[in-house]
Order: sequence, then C-alpha cells, then structure tokens
Amino acid sequence: MANDNTYYASTAYSPASIPDQLPSSERSWLRKLGGSRLPWGRTQEVAPDHFLRDDTPEDMRYWEQVDKKREEEKVLGTYIKKPMEGVELHGVFDHERFRYALLSKRSHFWMYLCGGGRFIFFLVTTILLIMFLFELLDNKYSTSLEMAISYLPTFSIFSGLPLACWGLGALVIHKFPRLWFKPSRGPIWELNRRTGLVTVFDYDNNGEYKKNGTIGEITAPFYEFDAYLSTSPDRQGLPMNFLYLAHRYRDITINFASLVAPDRTPQLPLALWDFVQNYMDISRPLQELPCFEKYRHLDPVTAAHDQQTARAPRYWIDMDDETFEAELKEMSGRIHLIDTMHRPNLMAQHVEYVD
Repeated sequence: MANDNTYYASTAYSPASIPDQLPSSERSWLRKLGGSRLPWGRTQEVAPDHFLRDDTPEDMRYWEQVDKKREEEKVLGTYIKKPMEGVELHGVFDHERFRYALLSKRSHFWMYLCGGGRFIFFLVTTILLIMFLFELLDNKYSTSLEMAISYLPTFSIFSGLPLACWGLGALVIHKFPRLWFKPSRGPIWELNRRTGLVTVFDYDNNGEYKKNGTIGEITAPFYEFDAYLSTSPDRQGLPMNFLYLAHRYRDITINFASLVAPDRTPQLPLALWDFVQNYMDISRPLQELPCFEKYRHLDPVTAAHDQQTARAPRYWIDMDDETFEAELKEMSGRIHLIDTMHRPNLMAQHVEYVD
C-alpha cells in the first residue's frame, strides 16, 4: 500500500526499503546464552491479548460518556477539575508514537501494598481456614467455639497484617491521590512509527540530568535492532520468557518485561515482536485493535485502508460483549499457533550476522 511521503519521514520503516548494513557485532557469550535471536518479517496479525482487554468496548463507551459530560460541563461553566487531572505521565500510545513510561517508585509502593496485601490475605486466610476445618474434624474433645478462640491469635497475626496493608493501601489510593500518585521522572523508551526511529531515554547523560534535568536520547533506526526471546527462572525456578530488543552495533537494549510480563510459554513475547514490527511498518495499516480506533483516521496508510475496506469508524466501541469475547478467543488462538520460530529471517538479506 502506498504511503503519504509528506507525512512519514524518509527514515520510516518498511520491509521493502530496508538498506544493506554492516556486519553485526559479535554478541558476548552471556548475551548468547541469555536469548535466542528472532527472525524479522512474515508477521501475523497478533498482539498480546491484554492489548484488547485493556480497552473493552464497555470501557470505551464509558470513557466516551465521561468525555462528553466533561465537555458539556465546560460549556456550562460547571466543570470542576479532578485531582491529579492533567498530570504529565510521559506515556503516549497512538498512531505516531509508542512512548513507554512507568509510575514512580512511590506509586508502585502503594499499589503493591494494596494488591499484595489483598492477595496474601486471601491466600493465608484460605490456608488457615482449611487447617482449622481439618483440625476441627479430628478434634473430638474441644467445642467449635473453643477451637475458634484458640485460632484467633494465629488469624490475627497471619491474616491481620496483610489485611491491614490492603486496607491502608486502598485508603491512600482511593482517598488521597496526591499522596500516592506520582509520575516517574520521564519515559523509558519510544517506538516512532512516523519516523521509524527507536529512542532510549538516558538518565545518566554524562551527569547532565543531575545538573540541569536534561534527559539524554539515544536514537537509532528500527531496522538496526534485533529481537531476542530471553528465558530466566522465576522465584520458584520455573523458566519465564520475555522479549527484548538489542541494537546490532551499540550497547542499546529495551527490555519489554514490564510491558508484557514474563510468561511460561514463549507465545506472548513472540506475539509482541509481531505487534512491534506491524506497528512500525508504514506499508500496512495500524492493527485492528481497540486502542487504535480513535487514531486510525490520523494515519494516512490506515485511513486509506479503512476507506477502501469500508471499515466502520466505531467498529470496536459499538461492539457487543458476545462479539468481543469471540474476538478475544480468536486472538488467543492466533497467539497459540504463532509460527515465529519457523520463519526465515528477512533481515539476513541485508545484514551478515557474525554469530
């Protein structure tokens, strides 16, 4: 599909215009052991399924009504700005850029306190209840009340502490947003569809960040990176797979483990690699995902595709729950059957790999 040369930069990525490049640098033995290089090209229409689940049609309709009500209140002069509204979160995910950022360590502390406390409370309480029931059935002399009283100290200690953490975390998160909600100092990395460039943000920057807050930017063309499937053990010693990008000639890496959590199977990281290639490829439209629906008309290639195929502008937002569940199931099936490891490497036509 032809692209709009006035919109995309000359460096924008397309498989048909990958230049020949220098031979790759040899990887260290540690990096060779730590990851398998993935092939470029022959991508499928897949993405990690949480890219669908994070923007359900129901959620999209809800936020559409919120935005509509906000605009109406602004016109009437009755709108009251919400706490933390307009705070710069540094993240962007649209038709031009996928700029990734996390919340600050302080924010993560309160989220872990709430979520971790809740998980541990239910886990420990379930175990203690099972132990209590077994002991109650085996004990022929004590009454149920006596047994319950004897268990109170144990419940108070092992269930009470995580319950207190859960309660405190939930209280702060829901009632005191200014206390817990704080963006990080800036983004971590960016994939730019319009320019075809990958940027890693440098917070060392030869000391410039500490001196005057200047964030360094390390930038290179997307086609100079290779993707690797890395496997490392979790706390139980089970192998977990995640994706990372590594520059072919410089020490630049992007770890995607915080975007898509490490998984026991390689399918999700492989699906992410296909998604990244599809997102950056200006010879094809943006993928058919809920998160892109409101941006599709702004990307020339996507807009042309949608016009040619008579795509409904509100395809996702007006979708009923049953159809959406079918879409999720179809995506899961494509992820399960992904054939990445059996593909030839398109990039090998343009780069001599020395290892």
